[in-house]
Amino acid sequence: MKRLTIALDALATLGMLSRSGEFGITAAATLAQLAGADAIRLGLFEGAGPERERQAVALRRTAHTLELRMPGSPSILKHALELRPDLVVLTGEFRGNGAWSAALDPAAPGLASILRSLAEAGIETAALLYPSVETVKAAHALGFRSIELFTAPALDAPELERAFQPLSDALRLATKLRLEVGIGGGLDYRNLTTALSVAPGVERIVVGRAVIARAALVGLDRAVRDLRSRLA
Repeated sequence: MKRLTIALDALATLGMLSRSGEFGITAAATLAQLAGADAIRLGLFEGAGPERERQAVALRRTAHTLELRMPGSPSILKHALELRPDLVVLTGEFRGNGAWSAALDPAAPGLASILRSLAEAGIETAALLYPSVETVKAAHALGFRSIELFTAPALDAPELERAFQPLSDALRLATKLRLEVGIGGGLDYRNLTTALSVAPGVERIVVGRAVIARAALVGLDRAVRDLRSRLA
């Protein structure tokens, strides 16, 4: 069965903005796990602030499997080494206003050193990539055993079949290279079926904002269960 990761960044931001304690991120993580989530994810980035760091620490105590999404920078690396998440997903830099640059540049300076530090600490790593044969080759050459293909650009394209072709090509190569593959970025209850039809071999699905948005209407338990049922 495919593994489901629920990203709680949207909920974490709401909690920081409200300052009312109404958005309990640890309670949300517990509910999501009981409803069928296999892992909980949170993003850390430059300038995230102490509140986001406290949320990450709280999730480390609560989540059975914690994934930390972070840019490949030494200043964020220390938080990963302290938290000891089950998986670190290396990505591009955070641009502000809730937007990441998304993909990791496999040629980024210092990346090999960060990978080595995480490996020495026994922390698994994955690379978030724009889907292409070239990026998969580069990630494999660096020593990544797991990658995550960023789906948002394809989902926004007018011709989905053509837009998804690089994703399909990247997945085939990753399978040949025996890389674990996940997908994430813009996935929701409507387009997930399309994404999985193009990439049926993926092992991990990452969904964030769509779950939190539906939870506002039906509750988090129902929102996660509805999503889990689509992966059966």
